[in-house]
Amino acid sequence: MTDRIRAGIVGGGFMATVHARAIRRSGGILSAVVASTPQRSQAAAELLGAESAAESLDQLLDSDVDVVHVCTPNATHAPLVRAAVAAGKHVVCEKPLGVDAAEAADLTARAADAGVTATVPFVYRFYPVVREARARVADGTTGDVRLLHGSYLQDWLALDTDDDWRVDPAAGGPSRAFADIGVHWCDLVEFVTGHRITRLTARTVVAVPERGGRRVETEDAALVVFETDRGAVGNLTVSQVSQGRKNRLQLTVDGAAESLAFDQEAPETLWIGGREVNRQLLRGTGEHPAAARYSVVPAGHPQGYQDCFDAFVADTHAALGGPAPDGLPTFADGLRATRVTAAVLESASRGAWVDVAS
Repeated sequence: MTDRIRAGIVGGGFMATVHARAIRRSGGILSAVVASTPQRSQAAAELLGAESAAESLDQLLDSDVDVVHVCTPNATHAPLVRAAVAAGKHVVCEKPLGVDAAEAADLTARAADAGVTATVPFVYRFYPVVREARARVADGTTGDVRLLHGSYLQDWLALDTDDDWRVDPAAGGPSRAFADIGVHWCDLVEFVTGHRITRLTARTVVAVPERGGRRVETEDAALVVFETDRGAVGNLTVSQVSQGRKNRLQLTVDGAAESLAFDQEAPETLWIGGREVNRQLLRGTGEHPAAARYSVVPAGHPQGYQDCFDAFVADTHAALGGPAPDGLPTFADGLRATRVTAAVLESASRGAWVDVAS
């Protein structure tokens, strides 16, 4: 590799723009982009500010790119990742890593065998107050964790006229709302607390049965109750049909000594609940070192989603030439998410409690 990481992007949609900004802000070079046709590749290269447009995936993989970012519909992730790993490239793959756990396990094993760095953008881990919450649980300040609860709510598919490729299981896989956003919440709760969800019962809901004259086969919402390996219990509501909610990921951790609450739509504060006094810890003011590392602007100057993505890509780039920074989400975490998703779908189908594969 050169001193500056050279990245290639597969795809030219919205997420590709987020990845492109993060690559540049992390000091990397967006070397090449490839989309579904040479014409779309050229348009994507111009949109994203890439040095070149590749005419095919093979051309991109034959180039000098160090890392390939896969930003395409879910069903295409597996063949693209396999090709990139076979070419010896490091990989960043949008979630879900695979449309099912078997596919994700295969990709995780291939990346490990090839010795490449392979990451999945669970970027909510990179909010400084999330790192603060994690540190408080880890050092015992919060006390034993008892209850975990929250939601991830969106409204972008609330109307029967709203549509997207994710609604089609042939492109998005058998789960939509949970595989798209529910896994973010589950990853975050496990990351913050160190607990693992071991058993759950779930119900999935199709609130809008038809979109554009087409029957909806993937869930609009999911309700989950779960247990963890350390004796805590929890519940989660996931929805893409909740009017007025854009990306409202809310997580509460109830410990024996204090409660912690994080809201992704107001990410500059961590709510700390006590028996006599409730407090709000402000980002950038007396933070734990694990949190301060990700506070890149002074307090009162809000950081947000793109900043998290920038930090994730910067940590991925750091892992290409040395030890992985603490908390970097890898393909193993992507595999974990597909196993939780599989348990949710199985439970909803059977109407029973099921174990989550370890």
